[in-house]
Amino acid sequence: MKYLLRTSYWLIFSLVVFATAAPPLAPASFENEQLNYSLIWPSGLTLGEATMTASSSRAGADASPQLHFQFDLDGSIPGFAVADRYHSNASPQFCSAEFTRDVAHGQKKTDDKTTFDPHNGTATRRSAGGGSTELQVPQCSRDALTFLYYVRHELSEGRVPPAETVYWGAPYDVHLQLAGSETIRIADKLVDADRYSVSVRGPSSALSFDMLFLKDAARTPALVRVPLPLGTFSMQLAK
Repeated sequence: MKYLLRTSYWLIFSLVVFATAAPPLAPASFENEQLNYSLIWPSGLTLGEATMTASSSRAGADASPQLHFQFDLDGSIPGFAVADRYHSNASPQFCSAEFTRDVAHGQKKTDDKTTFDPHNGTATRRSAGGGSTELQVPQCSRDALTFLYYVRHELSEGRVPPAETVYWGAPYDVHLQLAGSETIRIADKLVDADRYSVSVRGPSSALSFDMLFLKDAARTPALVRVPLPLGTFSMQLAK
């Protein structure tokens, strides 16, 4: 069961931090975007599915819009279920305001909220059980979900943002390196994708994996391959 827990964690994290350096075709728009993914075992069997959505709202007529990002994952094998819910609120500049996690891996549960205070340069993580941790962060800092959309936006404008520390409970340093292009199959169609080798390093863990994304204006996340002891697990775009 520990391999399934690690698989879910790294598949989710790797999906929400990858990007591309390919030239943009047009500015990307994520308003009311919904992307669906399949989680796939090394054998080719489907483990579950995931959905990523983006929207925005205004508190008043003169207020700046607030961006909302959601990532939901449901997967299972006999006797072990995975149900993860992640939500981010951010400014129009893709600076995080709040990030929540509601995670259930079998009997193990995580429920916490990280609140970002740009004026004091802090990120305060509070668990449902009452624990609290405060970190010093940049004035404009990003959780992993917000970071994904920030990168996609910047690339659609022709800018490649540098690697940075993102927050997924703890801080994680993310480094990407272009590894070539590849033809992949999405919904019975062959499409060209750019492949990146990605390394992620946190306080007590590190992992390298491959990420592939479509060469479209929105820089749509297409495929993540994560090597683990049981084999290479993947998360693939479903259309």
